[in-house]
Amino acid sequence: MTAPLPRRCYIQGITLQGRTFRPSDWAERLAGAMSSFRPAGGLGGKAAYIGYSPYCVPQVVDGVKCVLVSEALRDIEPMAWDFVMNFARDNELRVLDVPPR
Repeated sequence: MTAPLPRRCYIQGITLQGRTFRPSDWAERLAGAMSSFRPAGGLGGKAAYIGYSPYCVPQVVDGVKCVLVSEALRDIEPMAWDFVMNFARDNELRVLDVPPR
């Protein structure tokens, strides 16, 4: 039996009031700040500094900038999870659950 996949959510670049969140590169900045959080046994050396964490990835969904966040980040570093979720709350960004795969 396999373990259930962790919950995932999108932080959308649209405020609760319906405005586009600025600056325009907010998703890349947020995901870049989380880029060091990786699965155990992840790549080291130069590869560790290239790319985003699989737990926090910027994406565009239906023309809206988003960050896809995996709840697995909470298991690796609860403070990183809190940082990302507090960022969304403090900036009044929409957070939507992603349907299970």
